[in-house]
Amino acid sequence: MLDSGSVWLQRASLSGQCRGAPEERGACSSMNGTGVRVKITIVCVGKIKEAFYRDAAAEYIKRLSRYCRLEVLEVADEKTPEDAGALLQDRIKEKEAGRLLDKIREDAFVCTLEIGGKRLSSEEFAGWIERAGIRGDSHIQFVIGGSLGLHESVCKRADMALSFSDMTFPHQLMRVILLEQVYRAFRIINGEPYHK
Repeated sequence: MLDSGSVWLQRASLSGQCRGAPEERGACSSMNGTGVRVKITIVCVGKIKEAFYRDAAAEYIKRLSRYCRLEVLEVADEKTPEDAGALLQDRIKEKEAGRLLDKIREDAFVCTLEIGGKRLSSEEFAGWIERAGIRGDSHIQFVIGGSLGLHESVCKRADMALSFSDMTFPHQLMRVILLEQVYRAFRIINGEPYHK
C-alpha cells in the first residue's frame, strides 16, 4: 500500500521559484505559449493487475488526449516479502528508484507522490498546471512509487511533491486518481463543466 503523501514544492513554490516562475512561462491549457501541446508523463512502478483499474485508467487516458500529450511509463517492481525489515525495504525502494530515475528527463518538471507537505484543492491544482512549465515544449512528469513508496533519491530529484489525502491507497489506484485529477484540472482550465 502506498501512502499518497503530501503536496508541496520541494525545490519550488506555488509562485514558481524553480526553473523560472510560472508567470514567466505563460499560460497552460492544452497548448503552451508556443502552440506546442503540453506533455504529461506518468512514471510508475509496476503494472496495473486489476481489470477495473486498467479500464478506468484507459478511459481517462482517452479523455486526456484532447488536452495534452500523455505518456505512461511503467518500470518493473520488486517482490517484497511480508516479513521484510526496514533495511530490505530500503534496498527494494532503491532498486525501483534506479529504474524510475532512468525515465526522468532533465528538462522535465518532476512531481512525486510522497509523504509530507501541503495539499491542494482541485482548483489550486488546475491553477498550478495552468501556470507550470510553459516555455518551449513543456513537460511535466508525475512519479508514483511502488507498494513501499519512493526512495529518498527520487524525492530529492522532485520539483514538487503531491498528495490527495492523508489516507493510504493502493499504488495502482493512485494512478487512476492522478489521471482523474489531471483530467479534472484541464476541464477547469478550459472552463468546461466537471463534477464537484
